[in-house]
Amino acid sequence: MNDLRAAILRGARAVPRPGSAARGTRPGDGLAFSQLRAYVEGDDPRRIDQAATARAGALQTRVYREDTTLVLAAILDQSASMRVGRHRSLAEAGKEALRTWFGVAQHDDTTARIVDERVVRDRRVAPLIDAARANPLAAALRIALRALPRGASLLMVTDGFDLVTDDLLRRAGRRFDATVLLARDPWFDGLTLRGAVRVRDSETGSVRGLFIGKRERSRYRLATRRRADLLQVRYRTSGWRTGVLDERDGRASLFRAFGLPG
Repeated sequence: MNDLRAAILRGARAVPRPGSAARGTRPGDGLAFSQLRAYVEGDDPRRIDQAATARAGALQTRVYREDTTLVLAAILDQSASMRVGRHRSLAEAGKEALRTWFGVAQHDDTTARIVDERVVRDRRVAPLIDAARANPLAAALRIALRALPRGASLLMVTDGFDLVTDDLLRRAGRRFDATVLLARDPWFDGLTLRGAVRVRDSETGSVRGLFIGKRERSRYRLATRRRADLLQVRYRTSGWRTGVLDERDGRASLFRAFGLPG
């Protein structure tokens, strides 16, 4: 978990600040004030506190420490299509990823789960709460843009069927260190259905009869891969870090999104 926290922190500190290309190491820019002390030779003159110097009658230096606090926020798609799965539901894997995400929080960190058009900040409750209804991801992202500070670490878990506008994705990608775990279709490796079958639409609940032969299975496999590739490209070009949510292991999926061994 320490490796994951370090990776999240690096990403958060790389979010551009207004008027600069990236966060730097100037006082107040990626650093947090720690204390005042008497000036010693070799101290950076820019860190001399003029007001404190006037009060003390001797040069006083502001001492900074590296800012290692995080704002960890998350959005979990809990629409009907996330309730499907072969081993377990995609939503359950998503919850596991959220528990891992919030599990890296330390004492001074802030947590925020955006659910049911509100922000849940209790770090004990945030990864556990279920949505009362399937809220649009676009509405959740708009709340994030209003409620979260620049540089927050935002995780979104979705299967991508609830589409979000490119403008909204780009705004979030610029403001946050944004990561998306795109849920892999449970039948990504191939349909197991054969012959005449009745299938239910996971979103609408409607049922229809289909014939699934070799050609249909091949077309489904190709369409699933194409859709997954297009979603990855869409989020990446909007400034998001992308990963794949494997229903069998939400924790490992999150680690892999940050380039860490699962």
